[in-house]
Amino acid sequence: RMIQDTKQVPHTHEREVNVTLYNKYFHQVLTVCSESVIKVWELETGLQIYQILDPHGLSIELTCAAIDESGYLFATGAYNGTVKIWDFGSGQEMKMMPEGKDWVEEEHGLMRLFFLKPQVKQQHLILALERNGTIKIIQGKEDDIFLTVIWELPDAMPYLQYGSHIVHLKMSTKERTMAIPFPDVELIVQKTSQQTNYSPIVDVDVNCIDVFQTEGYNLIACGTTNGMIILWNFIAASVKEIYRPEDCFSTDPELDPKRFRINDIMFLFRSPECVRRSSQDSICSSTQCDSSKGPQSSKGSKQSIHDADVKGEHTDMVGEQQSASRKQPVPISFVEPQPPLLVSAHEDGHLRLWTLEGKLIKDMLPFTKHSAISLTSLYTDSCCRVLLAGNVEGHVILCSISSFMDPPHDEKKFKQLLSWRAHSLEIIQVIYVEEKQLVLTASIDGSVRIWNSTSGHYCGYFGQRRMFDLSQTSDFILPCDVNEYPIEIKEESKFTEKTQKYEYPLIFDRERFADMLWKVS
Repeated sequence: RMIQDTKQVPHTHEREVNVTLYNKYFHQVLTVCSESVIKVWELETGLQIYQILDPHGLSIELTCAAIDESGYLFATGAYNGTVKIWDFGSGQEMKMMPEGKDWVEEEHGLMRLFFLKPQVKQQHLILALERNGTIKIIQGKEDDIFLTVIWELPDAMPYLQYGSHIVHLKMSTKERTMAIPFPDVELIVQKTSQQTNYSPIVDVDVNCIDVFQTEGYNLIACGTTNGMIILWNFIAASVKEIYRPEDCFSTDPELDPKRFRINDIMFLFRSPECVRRSSQDSICSSTQCDSSKGPQSSKGSKQSIHDADVKGEHTDMVGEQQSASRKQPVPISFVEPQPPLLVSAHEDGHLRLWTLEGKLIKDMLPFTKHSAISLTSLYTDSCCRVLLAGNVEGHVILCSISSFMDPPHDEKKFKQLLSWRAHSLEIIQVIYVEEKQLVLTASIDGSVRIWNSTSGHYCGYFGQRRMFDLSQTSDFILPCDVNEYPIEIKEESKFTEKTQKYEYPLIFDRERFADMLWKVS
């Protein structure tokens, strides 16, 4: 039956998938396609629970979505700038923000949504990124069905581009009726004629953002279309340029204007509880962690993957759990949390990791069948032990970062473990389900597929006739549109690292063969 399923092209939606989210409390997956159909699926079985047709109106495409911290609500954003909040369990619409009367078409289209922790109960706060680069907060009150914009970030790009690499912020003293996570700010700048006449030829819009709020930190990181990384720090009252590629403002028509674009950005942070709980990578298998064996990379086969999956991983995981239970837990208060790091996914195919000060601590070109493929999506688990990336050719890259996250962030401890072809077309979202050790991939091919993270085994796709059997991993199969085996990345052994050096290089000894040469001549 499994083979029969794989003969059919995986098909979750009629059109390309725009959004995929995982609700860890409901153990359900939400998918949205460009035809504006929302579907909710059961992770364990793959069965569809409900669907919503034209949620923002007829022919209005949904472009982004987010699930709140409790899992009871989700929000959707559309290309026309409208936002709606829904009840996750029933699919019932709760609140909405209509389109503005004076809005230019698609200018206010939404690219990212994030639920923020509300300062007051019975209040919903959503951070939104518009297509024009504007970052704003949308508020929903309990007694009001309409959402309203209550906060907006000023545009710091003209001053960062032509002026200083850091601009200080002036916090507003006015009191709000309802507290919000970010203060009202103004830029403290001295305008010059160059800044006043700011009219960028190169597109410098914000393309992706991430939010980080915990004790001692209140940050928004932005990745731009021309490759700049901008960090808003509301504790230090500043906005600064973390990174700027050389020639990112070049107007040479022969150069690709998208060559520096940052497609995704994400904070990496390990809480004291995570540091105490685990220093070992949770997905590490015996073959992947053994540094004394194997070449640098090798294509997986059915047999080798089967052996690694069945023999190595189960015993390793049980051993880890038993050893962890024997250890005396360290009190959380004794563990000092380290500052968060930033990871960025670039159009040139590189993964780059940064400190908040802008120091590059790791620049990696992931190993796939073809190198330098544009990265599109990033994801990590709750304790930053695993880093996942997807690219435009349908590959999934899985890295172990558990040891790397410990100071001093040794780049040699950042290890790619696996790479596999999940789709024949671009991946728009990759998700790691840590409690099940599964990977979800969504693509513009219209399918959302499920994989075993330890081996790259294909488990199925949402929308197939047969129910999932996630425990069955012995039979190695591939979807019909993929013909590449997973690639397991092994550490360099002493043999591969060794470079041969001859103490006595091979030199022709003319004196020794003088008689022979004389006879020949």
